[in-house]
This record gives sequence, structure tokens and C-alpha cells, in this order.
Amino acid sequence: MAVGGNRLDWFPIDGIELNTLAAGIRYQNREDLLLIRCDPATTAGVFTKSLFAAAPVELGKKHLAKTSPQYFLINSGNANAGVGDAGLDDASTCCLAVSQLAGVRPEAVIPFSTGVIGERLPVVNITNALDALIAELSEDNWLLAAQGIMTTDTRPKITSRQISIDGECITLTGIAKGAGMIQPNMATMLCFIGCDAKVSQETLQDMLRAAADSSLNRITVDSDTSTNDAVVLMATGRSGVDLDQDLEAQTAFQDALTDLMLELAQALVRDGEGATKFVTVQVDGAETNEQALEIAFSVANSPLIKTALFAGDANWGRLAMAVGKVATPFDASRVDLFIGEVCLMRGGIKNPLYEEADGARVMAAEEVLLRVDLNAGDCSETVWTSDLSHEYIKINAEYRT
Repeated sequence: MAVGGNRLDWFPIDGIELNTLAAGIRYQNREDLLLIRCDPATTAGVFTKSLFAAAPVELGKKHLAKTSPQYFLINSGNANAGVGDAGLDDASTCCLAVSQLAGVRPEAVIPFSTGVIGERLPVVNITNALDALIAELSEDNWLLAAQGIMTTDTRPKITSRQISIDGECITLTGIAKGAGMIQPNMATMLCFIGCDAKVSQETLQDMLRAAADSSLNRITVDSDTSTNDAVVLMATGRSGVDLDQDLEAQTAFQDALTDLMLELAQALVRDGEGATKFVTVQVDGAETNEQALEIAFSVANSPLIKTALFAGDANWGRLAMAVGKVATPFDASRVDLFIGEVCLMRGGIKNPLYEEADGARVMAAEEVLLRVDLNAGDCSETVWTSDLSHEYIKINAEYRT
């Protein structure tokens, strides 16, 4: 069961149409194939750094480097990863089929896949569905699209932002999927964002990378980076607001984009496989941001901490352990540890005023803040994670059976 509420309000984007249907790729009687048309558009993308990157990631990067894409074909249930050159052939076949029906170059189609690794993509299921997908493309299908890219997700992730620039409105809408195999090393499992701003590809790419680093690269469910991670940002230019000519507008857009992506990133954690708690890990007083981030992820990824969170056990010794096991040195005698407002450790030793009942009270909440203060500098970082429950093990033990 996911943690917390789930907003489903959103706005259409002028110039972006979507459609989804059930193609029987892996799941039965549910949408698992999505097509997005975006014309005209400037597109930015960030992809997984996994050395086992999936075929659609490799092909997608090549296509994106050649032209501005007009179509995005996304399937769930099959990752098209770990099958060698056959995977590239299958992804290329799907792109070619879309291009022939749509009257565009194959390079104008970008493929994306998510699901089981090591199995051939059922290409015929996909190509047979394309006529129906194209026929019913609509600007009103964003929520259906969010549902169509789900795998072990229990609910769709979708959100929008609108900003006003000199009387003109810029709209952003984004969807994402992911619940397990989550510690992105670039972006997230799959994320698609559209907007109607006018902007160059270089500027759009810079803004996407900056937003990803502040949001999707700050989450973890299980410390694992997917072979298929990808995030795409499409800009149709229909609003008429030119971000390259207006630095104030560019700043406002960057803030809105980062805020949107942070909401989507946190929605992935809230829907983490088996999650019962949403956990914020905040590290303050570090000498560098790198040091703060190293400690934050050490805490967020600790199985002992994550199981203690599931049990509601305020085991401050486990928190101290996770902080202390990092490679970058610090002065342990200056460290303070907190759960919420409750101080567990002061100056490297147990806080003499700490009462177990206080720790149990804050750990029982559905949303928990773990805070580390190194008292050594001015740098801070925050990471978001979930607990580790019996259900996480069950989901992943039964994933392919």
C-alpha cells in the first residue's frame, strides 16, 4: 500500500497527444503500450548510466542525437534488456513500424521499455496495436498514459504546474513510473514531461539535468539502478514564451520544473514496493555536498535502518552505524542525530535526555525525518526513501513466477 495521498489533477499540453491500450505484452486486461506524439517539439533526455543499458536506451540515445523526435513508443512488462543485438533489432522494428504509419523518419521515433529483463520483446503484439494507438491520440489522455506505463506500481504518478510570464501562461505536465529497482543514476525508471515553452535544445537539456539532480537523483527504494532509466522533457513552443530570450522566465521555469520532478520523485518513493513509510534523510553541517550526499544515501539504503523503520523501532545505534560506515572521514565526537524533533545522540554519544518512548512516538508516524548534523560545515543534502517490509520481499520473490 502506498504512503500518503495521490494527486491526479493535471493540465493538457498544447501540441502533445497520447494514447494507450492493452497489447498483451506481459499483463492481461490492462494498458501496457503508450504512444506519445509531440509535433513540433524540442526534446531533452537523460538516460541510465547502467553498463547493462537496455536496447531502447541505446537506440533512443542514437535517435535523439540525429533529430528532434516526434513520437515516443513506451511498453511496460518487458524491459528489452539483456538479449544482445536482438534487442536492438526488435526496438528498431518497432520504431520503423511507427514511422511508416506516421510518415516520419525512423529516427524520429524513440523507444522505451520497462519490465522483466532477459526476455525478447513481443514485437508483433506492439506492431499490431499501432493503428489503433495512432487513431485515438488525444491531448486528454495523460492520466491513461500514467496508468499504461505502470509495472509493480500500485497507482499512477502525474502532476502539473502552470506559471505566468508577462501575462502568458506556461504549462508543464509530467508522468512517471517506478516502485522498485529505484536508486536512479541519472533520472528515474521512466518519466515523461511535456511543456509548451519555446526553448533551445541546449537550454532544455541543461535545465532537465539540473532538475533531475535535485529530485530524481535524490531518491532510493532499494539502492538498485535500472537498466532502462530514462527521463524525457518535451517543449512544444505553443505558449510563445521564449525561455532563451527571457532569463527571468527561464528561472521561473527551472523552479517549476524542479518542483514538478520532485513531486514525481517523491511519489515513486511513496509507492515503493511494500512501503509503509515515507522517509526523509537530511544531512546538515557537512564540509561538502558530496560528503552530505554520501552519508544520506548510506542511511537511506541501510537494510537495518529500513527494517527498523518498518517495525517503528527507534534504534539509534543503527543510525550511528550507517553514518559511520562511509568512506569520507568526519569527527564523530561532533555528530548529533535526530528522529524528527527528538535528539538521539549529542556530540557523538547517546543524548542523556533521550527517552525511548519519545523515539517510539516519532517512529510510529507514517512520515519520518531522520536528521544527521555533522557540525563541521555549511553544506546540506536531502534524500528520500522508504522502509523495507515483508511485502517488498514477497513482491520481488514472486515477480517472475
